[in-house]
Amino acid sequence: MFYKDILNNGLRILIEPMENVRSITVGVWIKSGSRFESEKTQGISHLLEHMLFKGTDKMSARDIAERVDSIGGHMNAFTSKEYTCIYLKVIDTHFDIALDILSDMYFNSKFTEEELKKEKQVILEEIKMYEDTPDEYVHDLVLEGSYEGHELAHNILGDRKSVNDILLDDLNDHYNTYFTADKTVVSVSGNIDRSQAVSSIAKYFNVFKEKNSQSNDSLSIPNFKQNNILKTKDTEQIHKCIAFSSLHVNDERLYQLNLLNNIIGGGMSSKLFQELREERGLCYAVFSYYLNFLDSGLFIIYAGVAEDNYYESCDLIWEILNNVKNGDITKEELERSKEQVKGNILMGLESTSNRMARLGRDELIKEKILTTDEIIQKIDQTTENDLVKLADDIFNKDNMSNAVIGPVSEIYQLK
Repeated sequence: MFYKDILNNGLRILIEPMENVRSITVGVWIKSGSRFESEKTQGISHLLEHMLFKGTDKMSARDIAERVDSIGGHMNAFTSKEYTCIYLKVIDTHFDIALDILSDMYFNSKFTEEELKKEKQVILEEIKMYEDTPDEYVHDLVLEGSYEGHELAHNILGDRKSVNDILLDDLNDHYNTYFTADKTVVSVSGNIDRSQAVSSIAKYFNVFKEKNSQSNDSLSIPNFKQNNILKTKDTEQIHKCIAFSSLHVNDERLYQLNLLNNIIGGGMSSKLFQELREERGLCYAVFSYYLNFLDSGLFIIYAGVAEDNYYESCDLIWEILNNVKNGDITKEELERSKEQVKGNILMGLESTSNRMARLGRDELIKEKILTTDEIIQKIDQTTENDLVKLADDIFNKDNMSNAVIGPVSEIYQLK
């Protein structure tokens, strides 16, 4: 069971006690991501996340690292299209120390010209590394094509020009706009008492500034674009992503989509893996996944294949999708998918980090959290016809973007 409390300053707190563990994971979730950036400041949310680790008024970057290590903790952070999270996992006796560290980084990080210059160089190297990894880079390209002209097309890292052009004033403006109580959620899971947790969080997270007048509540809804992006490059494999317009984060069919993805390309027993890899040996890596945003979503298929297998694999992928649209989902496949998805959910509950992440993300983005029983019920109620209808809605050639990196001169058009 989880609990929600709201402090007088508007900060939302989510607590999920777990009596049979000795760890606690604390996450601070901020509604700051690449979709809230302008063309000029692309990458600033990710850059700001990095700068949180560069030192505060009372701790240097080394002090932060040594203090976390001295309590046996694990700390990390990440930035997405719609949020940033910084989290720290510790044993239960160090809960207040964890809050002290996280709150100091949140409220008192020092942004200096010297550190900004160094961190820009780090991110520029990260961009170069990413572009040298085609099996990862191609996923960003298909997002750029699908959301061309919209903020969701922004690369989370930014690009070379935007990162270089970000000023210290830009960083401070972004911080003041998004690091506010109304755009922040603190989520906690582990061996902790609710009242103790709320009291401690109120103690450390009590110095929010006045809300900035700028808000990210009113967002432009993206229109899916049918695009083909090709980067001809001398690689050993052709890396291909296909994206279809899909469901937003609050769509009632989201758990149906989870099951459909699992059947198509979510695991070793999936249709794509079995047909392309096991039966025909056309590739090593082939899989599908989905992305859900506040107002839109994508269903994406990736395959890395040799040049000789490129055309056959493309046709086979579409054949599999077309067959699913026409009813090729058996009762046995659906039941296997249900058990696999439920197993992943229930086994994930054994982790304080997973529970913390579910609470924080769902509260910040969805503003509602389903119980585990409610989720399982939605999964169990799904029928084969539900998935066939969903597949028919999503898998449409007129609703599809492509991205390819490899030794080819054109993108193959499906028959």
